[in-house]
Amino acid sequence: MNNLDTVWVLVAAFLVFFMHAGFALLESGFGRKKNTVNILAKNVLNVSLAALAFYFIGFGLMFGEGDLVGGTGFFPSFDGTDVVSTPGNLPVTAFFFFQMVFAATAATIVSGAVAERIKLSAFLVFAFILVLAIYPIVGHWVWGGGFLSGEGFHDFAGSTVVHSVGGWAALTGVFFLGARTGKYGKDGKARAIPGHSMPLATAGMFILWLGWFGFNPGSQLDANGGEIARIALSTNMAAAAGAVTACITAWMVLKAPDLSMILNGALAGLVAITAGCSVIDPLGSIIVGALAGVLVVFAVLGIDKLKLDDPVGAISVHLVGGVFGTLAVGLFSTSPEVGLGLFHGGGMDLFVTQLTGVAAVGGFTVATTGVIWFALKKTMGIRVDAEDEYIGLDIAEHKMEAYPSDVIPGRETATLRGHEPLAAGMVSATARET
Repeated sequence: MNNLDTVWVLVAAFLVFFMHAGFALLESGFGRKKNTVNILAKNVLNVSLAALAFYFIGFGLMFGEGDLVGGTGFFPSFDGTDVVSTPGNLPVTAFFFFQMVFAATAATIVSGAVAERIKLSAFLVFAFILVLAIYPIVGHWVWGGGFLSGEGFHDFAGSTVVHSVGGWAALTGVFFLGARTGKYGKDGKARAIPGHSMPLATAGMFILWLGWFGFNPGSQLDANGGEIARIALSTNMAAAAGAVTACITAWMVLKAPDLSMILNGALAGLVAITAGCSVIDPLGSIIVGALAGVLVVFAVLGIDKLKLDDPVGAISVHLVGGVFGTLAVGLFSTSPEVGLGLFHGGGMDLFVTQLTGVAAVGGFTVATTGVIWFALKKTMGIRVDAEDEYIGLDIAEHKMEAYPSDVIPGRETATLRGHEPLAAGMVSATARET
């Protein structure tokens, strides 16, 4: 074991863990204030359940011995007897922690897409199953010695394993859940439902951008300074290009430099470069990020036309960006070891391999998550009732508000369901007393 490698991978894992603060702020900022507590609670519980699910079963399925899935390493003791595929220079505990925070990210992607109308209980059950079984199986295929890695499929840090899996799961969830009440008019046209805090959303995006410097360079899994620096640079340039081209595209199409599109443009650039950040040079990264920034704008508009209500644009960012970024490896790779991309004289072989991996993961994830969403819908139900959606999930499910009015000592707030509103005269009288 190498102590420097171990410390670097743990620091990278801490950055990835902090990305969940970014997701929480981004999702709550894009949502309405009456659902803020619910969104924040989902993000906290998602990380917690993901840690447990990955420890119990997920880690073994992903990195245990086996062809299609891993079959060893469940309930790991970390005493050296667990049979899992880990880098030789890292202790298994450090490798587990790094992979655990990745697993939680896949489930968090779903949270934003199904926000503002899903039952908390249904989401938590789904997130637990996703990290327990579905995500690890895909991870085994790509990173655990499974068949896609044997075919030469390249996904360095998770455009497909993390982001596309989360995106496909979000897509099936939105399909079974339906749109928020009032999102689409009788004519079928989408209505804007603005988020309540663009400052929160912007802060969340910057936290995610920062966390990506753990996500991508950390996937090097050793403290190779030259490689870490190169990957970090490519990551940054893709994000910057994505933000700029999303701004330009929105300005041309929507006649305004829409901030939500700019934020998602940066994130789309980050998602897209995640697969190829180790094999695409900085100039290629700019091109990949720039194209992702354009794609995300049209994806958001196109998904709306399909009446798939995604409050934060998670499907457009993570699914569309993840698929594009994975395929971009087959176009822009400069690595002879992985294979040269089409634009660097490598022909179509690598691109076809990447396309095969995208199709395999997409088909598996849609099928499995579709079954889970359907089963949850028919058993416990996945959508809150119309009244709860109207008053907001903060009050309906949590009996609290993110932004409560001033509370008069000895009295409940007027907005809590089940309590009588305070009389105007009582409010003014108490105000005079104070």
